[in-house]
Amino acid sequence: MAFEGLGEKLQETLKKLRGKGKLTEADIKEAMKEVKRALLEADVNFKLVKEFVNKVSDKCLGSEVLESLTPGQQVIKIVNDELKDLMGSTESELKLSSTGFTIIMLVGLQGAGKTTMAGKLALNLRKKNKKPLLVACDVYRPAAIKQLEVLGKQIDIPVFSMGDKISPVEISKAGIKHAKDNGNNVVIIDTAGRLQIDEELMEELKNIKADVTPDEILLVVDSMTGQEAVNVAKTFDETLDIDGVVLTKLDGDTKGGAALSIKALTGKPIKFVGLGEKVNDLEVFHPDRMASRILGMGDVLSLIEKAQAAIDEKEAKELGERMLNQEFTLEDLITSFNQMKKLGPLNKLIEMIPGVDAKAMQGVDFAQGEKELKRKEAIVQSMTVKERRNPSLVQKSPSRKKRIADGCGLSIQEVNKLLKDFEMMKKTMKQFKNFKPGKANKKGLFGKLPFA
Repeated sequence: MAFEGLGEKLQETLKKLRGKGKLTEADIKEAMKEVKRALLEADVNFKLVKEFVNKVSDKCLGSEVLESLTPGQQVIKIVNDELKDLMGSTESELKLSSTGFTIIMLVGLQGAGKTTMAGKLALNLRKKNKKPLLVACDVYRPAAIKQLEVLGKQIDIPVFSMGDKISPVEISKAGIKHAKDNGNNVVIIDTAGRLQIDEELMEELKNIKADVTPDEILLVVDSMTGQEAVNVAKTFDETLDIDGVVLTKLDGDTKGGAALSIKALTGKPIKFVGLGEKVNDLEVFHPDRMASRILGMGDVLSLIEKAQAAIDEKEAKELGERMLNQEFTLEDLITSFNQMKKLGPLNKLIEMIPGVDAKAMQGVDFAQGEKELKRKEAIVQSMTVKERRNPSLVQKSPSRKKRIADGCGLSIQEVNKLLKDFEMMKKTMKQFKNFKPGKANKKGLFGKLPFA
């Protein structure tokens, strides 16, 4: 998980403060030592860590905190605000040309994930009703052009290429003309990278920039390289005056030093983050939401946006009404599973839920949970339409259970478990329907409580 190590340490440190009714200067200083250690271990620039800790310390030692009735909460708010400021305060939007035609140039070192990111970005823009064209300008890396063409076909977005014998500058210009002639209003230029920065690479990128005058130059960097990512960003910015940064592989970076350092040390915002290998695993970078995730406060807004983008509102509403009206069938259960899958892997969704203890989640096998959903889906798909709509037919018939178990390659016990879980779900929905706010009784919503 992104920022896993840093998040754990900061949450543990701040948890100690939250439990105290009154804080002393000694408490604050001890906590700041832990915060400093956590940031350094996360590979955040030393000078930046020093400035961050000094700012937080000065604010925490003020009367507002020391004399507060909830000093621990005040400290958490200060740390949260400073983390936001460190990463850029607010999200930085992509500059889409007001004339209706936008040119985006992706640059970076080889291996950072530029080509994959080009596809992800194109898909993201198409969801915003844009018509992107991918332009293959990496004429050096073997199979780079083929990779982009395969990716384009996978996501149904056109790719313009001229082979590897033409100069990238000429390909860029021809690609822009092709886009204008064919009704595309966004051009994404996938440039070549090198294993390390060299003059030849920079000269080529400067020539492309001079000839096509892109609206956005986005630097793609691998977040797992830590402070090296910051150094790369500085060099590219000095040469090309980049507009922003795209961080890839943030889901695999448990430290997060690059994400915390880039904006402060280069002045250039992080615009997008890659959080997985799938083409949909791209998120706009929101500093405030990322700070909340780091401190274990969740990210409800991103979770809502994911749901709105992935789930059909009308279908979800109808499904909810059927559940509450006791009309819920096993067909609806499969529909709900499919909606859950559209939101992404369970471990990523868990990060967005406020109050979830990341440490407690370490032992949870999310992959096993996803396999369990697939097994349930296989059982339902082995039933007839009549059985899916009236599960009691299966419940009363051992022969039907055996046929279904044989059909999906699972045991009769697993068929029984699905039917039992389904009945429990229906009972729960019935209790929800009968529940009236303001008329709670001793039994509560789900039965008599042990302390009632």
